[in-house]
Amino acid sequence: MRDLFAVAPLLHEQVDGKLRCNTCERNCEIPPGKLGFCQTRKNIGGKLYTLEYGDISSLSVNPIEKKPFFHFWPGSRALTAGSWSCNFTCPWCQNHDISKSPQKIGRGKYISPITFIEMVQRCNCQGTSLSFNEPTLLMEYAIDVFDLAKEEGYYNTYVTNGYMTLPALKLLVDHGLDAMNIDVKGEAETVAEFCNADVDKVWRNAIKAKELGVWVEITTLVIPGINDSQECLKGIAQRIKNELGDVTPWHVTAYYPAYKFRDEVYPSPTPVSTLEKAQDIGKEEGLKYVYVGNVPGHPYENTYCPGCGKILIERYGFSLTRYEITPDKRCPTCHQEIALIRGASSVRVQTGKSETGGRKNDLSALD
Repeated sequence: MRDLFAVAPLLHEQVDGKLRCNTCERNCEIPPGKLGFCQTRKNIGGKLYTLEYGDISSLSVNPIEKKPFFHFWPGSRALTAGSWSCNFTCPWCQNHDISKSPQKIGRGKYISPITFIEMVQRCNCQGTSLSFNEPTLLMEYAIDVFDLAKEEGYYNTYVTNGYMTLPALKLLVDHGLDAMNIDVKGEAETVAEFCNADVDKVWRNAIKAKELGVWVEITTLVIPGINDSQECLKGIAQRIKNELGDVTPWHVTAYYPAYKFRDEVYPSPTPVSTLEKAQDIGKEEGLKYVYVGNVPGHPYENTYCPGCGKILIERYGFSLTRYEITPDKRCPTCHQEIALIRGASSVRVQTGKSETGGRKNDLSALD
């Protein structure tokens, strides 16, 4: 650990000689000299510290569609950063090189909040995104970044498992969090078994975020034999509609074997037909915007008017190739209102097709 990254967390309290971290719903009670579950918080001499403030493992300029956000500032770009570790135990993690490497805490590149915002401007981005690993672990850094971003007119986003405490969520919103993509990983039993977490707390936070004015999109990484049953997918779709609203976008994305699921269990990659089934289920349950992800060029990447079926936003991977929503956020054909944050003035339509949208882990390119 380098002292540079050690900052006192905002949310903690003393409990029976230990320090309880109140940043996420694990609420770890940490004895002197010990670490919490995520290993980013440590009790040092009776004071709690976060060990990864500004300790950036990964940095890149990404299309907002890569998060994915399909109805929030379409066509814009976000400077995206991550650090180390996670508070979930998912054995299929697609970013396991950083999220399952707490031993690397302190080995990243320190980027101050001021420098981060200067990079946003220099890279011609419209906002910030904290992603790659679980951004809740970077909450103190996020708050400082968000404050500066708002001063400069930039948006702020989180790509998250949604397992922060309610006080942590409120702090993030109070300091300028605009949008969250929340990963709902399955039914209660699945999340408890594989992630060692309570999915109802994730849903609670999604609901509260919407109440606080945050734009919310939901993603489910669909994994064969884990969360691809009709019952599971139908249950997620129903909760989105009933608890978040039928205009809440749902991204059902393809899984590829990674981490322990690559070396030990190895479920096969998600068949496209399974993702199409999930999309159909979402639409049957009344959701207006359901997307297939990680399948570049698939027609279910596109946004269709829920009124007349016209293609309004055509995508290829993370690029927009067509955008036909009116400035007042309506279908030009039937005038159906389209759920959208920020309209045509933010849109960058590309004539070519690109799937990459920026490189993760390229810290030197933005020096």
